[in-house]
Amino acid sequence: MSEASKHLVKFSDVSKKFGVVSALDKVSFEIGHGEFVFITGPSGAGKTTILKLILAELLPDSGKVEVGGVNTGNLKESETPLFRQKIGVVFQDFKVLMERTVAENVEVALAVIGLPEKEWSERVKHVLKLVGLTKQTNLFPAQLSGGELQRVSLARALVVNPMILLADEPTGNLDWETSDSVMELFEKINKEGKTVIMATHNKEIVKKHQKRVIHIVGGKISKT
Repeated sequence: MSEASKHLVKFSDVSKKFGVVSALDKVSFEIGHGEFVFITGPSGAGKTTILKLILAELLPDSGKVEVGGVNTGNLKESETPLFRQKIGVVFQDFKVLMERTVAENVEVALAVIGLPEKEWSERVKHVLKLVGLTKQTNLFPAQLSGGELQRVSLARALVVNPMILLADEPTGNLDWETSDSVMELFEKINKEGKTVIMATHNKEIVKKHQKRVIHIVGGKISKT
């Protein structure tokens, strides 16, 4: 993935349909290195579709998606895993492995990218400190709160040192106070140079954090 490209993410007239439903209709935007961008809009507006297109989980029906200078439509199947290693993903429902400890959940991401085991410990220790989970290292998910589970999810996304952090409604299952502390973490990570792209319909979070907003309504970018 080329670091030299001017824009980290570029959508050019991207359309995507599911059956007769148009999820995105000729959507164009650019996101630069180190930006923090909210993708907002009502449920079903196309927010998650945008994230999946960035991750190359979906390909556009027409138009072009470029991430780090790579046209996702040109990716060979064998190239996709390496492409995705540059992208960390945080989900609303955490997606943690219940039978593994906090540290082991984070190590899974390192196993996937094939990092030698001798390098795991230092990486995991660093990232758990970053998200404030040092004391929970050897606990299991059933012993954690919702906010802590979301921090595990965030640690797992960050441990591979991604270029982009995608977050799909990361505060959707959290109360306001917990959401606030998780958002502070995203702010901190962004200040360290990571590009953060977050899909959310939480207007309070968007209002408080005053970032650039791409608002999607009915598959199109809305100016309001």
